Amino acid sequence: MTDSSLPDKGSSGVSRRGFMARTGFILGAAALSGHATAAHAASRTTATVIGGGEHVPVLVIGTGYGGSVAALRLARAGVHVHMVEMGMSWDTPGSDGKIFANTTSPDARSYWLRTKTKQPLSNFFGFPIDRSIPRYTGILDAEDFSGITVYQGRGVGGGSLVNGGMAVTPRRENFGAVLPTVNADEMYSTYYPRANAGLGVGTVDPAWFDSADCYQYARVGRKQAQRSGFPFVFVPDVYDWDYMEKEAAGTVPKSALAGEILYGNNYGKKSLQKTYLAQAAATGNVTISPLHKVTSVSPASAGGYTVVIDQLRTDGSTEATKTVTADKVFFAAGSVGTSKLLTEFKATGRLPGLNDEIGKGWGDNGNVMCGRANHLWDPTGAVQSSIPCGGIDNWAAGGAFAEVAPLPTGIETFASFYLSITKNPNRAQFSWNAATGKVDLNWQASWKQPSIDMAKTIFDKINAKEGTIYRTDLFGVYKIWGDHLTYHPLGGAVLDRATDNYGRLHGYSGLYVIDGSLIPGNTSVNPFVTITALAERNIEKIITADL
Repeated sequence: MTDSSLPDKGSSGVSRRGFMARTGFILGAAALSGHATAAHAASRTTATVIGGGEHVPVLVIGTGYGGSVAALRLARAGVHVHMVEMGMSWDTPGSDGKIFANTTSPDARSYWLRTKTKQPLSNFFGFPIDRSIPRYTGILDAEDFSGITVYQGRGVGGGSLVNGGMAVTPRRENFGAVLPTVNADEMYSTYYPRANAGLGVGTVDPAWFDSADCYQYARVGRKQAQRSGFPFVFVPDVYDWDYMEKEAAGTVPKSALAGEILYGNNYGKKSLQKTYLAQAAATGNVTISPLHKVTSVSPASAGGYTVVIDQLRTDGSTEATKTVTADKVFFAAGSVGTSKLLTEFKATGRLPGLNDEIGKGWGDNGNVMCGRANHLWDPTGAVQSSIPCGGIDNWAAGGAFAEVAPLPTGIETFASFYLSITKNPNRAQFSWNAATGKVDLNWQASWKQPSIDMAKTIFDKINAKEGTIYRTDLFGVYKIWGDHLTYHPLGGAVLDRATDNYGRLHGYSGLYVIDGSLIPGNTSVNPFVTITALAERNIEKIITADL
């Protein structure tokens, strides 16, 4: 992997108009065609760097779902937006000709500033599978807190780079518990449809699913769920399903069928660079600084906000520190990133007027993983699509929804694997630790037990019906449950508590939160569609009322 995705020194003097003219930023139509090669993919996303002393009308911290929505809608309203992203732009192929590393062959591109991988499945058939890697600003951050590891995407596109793309809208009857102060009628009539359209959500063709070798593992999961009386549902996704079928036919380069998921997807997935960010760039009003980390936001004497930003090298060291001013600042660094920034800024006096709800209401979306060992007559297939497309719905009876997830190892495992989302009631709080100069999270490992109990309402019954057992080799030695992690961090700057009911931070005009930290800990399903829809709702109000 080269360092060519690093901004060139001295390029901060390039004007926005000159930069846009020279690079021809992202073209959404080409990106969505599903036929791009790795070389062509490199031309889809480009970036610039912000210069010290610059003034911007709007600064968006983060390029994930909420930030991308804000950038697009503000840009279409005629507002110039600059986005800063701690991760890389991921637009330059490595030595293997691909931008992203394969799941089974992690390298420097795989992890954010680690010297050893930390895969969610740490063991396989009794052997540890983590390996040493060079320290690099890679795509997946496995951030360790007390009692939990939080997996987050690092790069332009945020979490959309590393998730399985399951684009699920919560059941209407569950929404009141997710966002109690938000009008459900508006969300389901306007903002969820808008989010799904913007994200490019689609569903697998059931007939093709029934015949595709790469979904044998999901068909086994469906059969076993239904035999135990559980509903199996097809789940929408943001993968290009036409491309997937061509992968299976062998007419295009393989991506999902090559096991690409944890560390990015080179071809078929419609991550944010191909959707919201592509459309934002096409306005000519959006620029992005990758490898830029915000370290301070405080009121400026002449109005607006002074923002201090470190420009990073790919080893994580600081290349330059810049101070810029912004009329308005949107915090979109993700649940953990935004919560950490606001917690620190309140405690250290940069934003002392933030209220006492900052840092509270954080949850793990009830995530827990497990695997089951199937009989020899129930093979799940050596080739498995890395994109899940179905799940087991026991939300009403047992408080759990379980993705039938892949184990894309390239060999037959005779195993079924699941990521469950449960109604875990426990909530943690971020706090500033002055002794270490870091933000802590007080999650306790024992708080995962409700999630395990809810997941067991599904899998104990399936095991009893099928005469099967849990796998004990995936998360350690004789450990059944993956209860040490979350892929779905939520909360920390909860809507209508830390902010008003549209994400405006209490105490500071022109400061907003527009990401998953607004959602108090649980969405009952994969959260990114809800994050996107809520951002669509909030930015519409902000543009109308504030701009």
